[in-house]
Amino acid sequence: METTLAWIHDYEYPAIVLLLMLGIIGLPIPDETLLLFVGYLSFKGELSTPLSLSAAVLGSACGITISYGLGHLLGARVPTTLGPWLHINQTRFLTARRWINRWGKYGLLVAYFVPGLRHLSALTLGASGLHYSSFAIFAYTGAVVWSTTFITVGYFLGEEWVASSATLHHTFRWIGIGAVMAVVGLVVVMLLRRPSRRS
Repeated sequence: METTLAWIHDYEYPAIVLLLMLGIIGLPIPDETLLLFVGYLSFKGELSTPLSLSAAVLGSACGITISYGLGHLLGARVPTTLGPWLHINQTRFLTARRWINRWGKYGLLVAYFVPGLRHLSALTLGASGLHYSSFAIFAYTGAVVWSTTFITVGYFLGEEWVASSATLHHTFRWIGIGAVMAVVGLVVVMLLRRPSRRS
């Protein structure tokens, strides 16, 4: 983890983009801790908050798009082809598929807040043949919400970010999941209440 944070301190915005992209794809990078640290550096004035947010969203969007593309390309061969590099086995892939079958593209919004499920959900949606335009709406909205949440928290924590990062990692995961599910529920209710058009 220290190496990851040192990269951000030394290389700033390009490091944020690269590390988040690799973390979303599935490499062992502590994404939430990284974002809290970026918020902390913004609090100290060492990074620009708007540029940090832009870099985080860009890195997240690139990573999840690559995962989607790999899933689309490989289909059901994802576990056998990518398993050795991304620690994906058939059981994990099927678990992610059940999650996606239950929540559909809306699951992408929630998956950002669940480590280990971010890249798997994008791989699964890609393998399922979901059209890119539908994927993009939910994937990139999730990238904005997730990045903004953790960078903002890191900013307001200031010097307390190290002591609080482990607790916040779990707390905001559930807050984020709850908030996203509430929004999804609201959208579904609004769609159900919309009067049907008569031909």
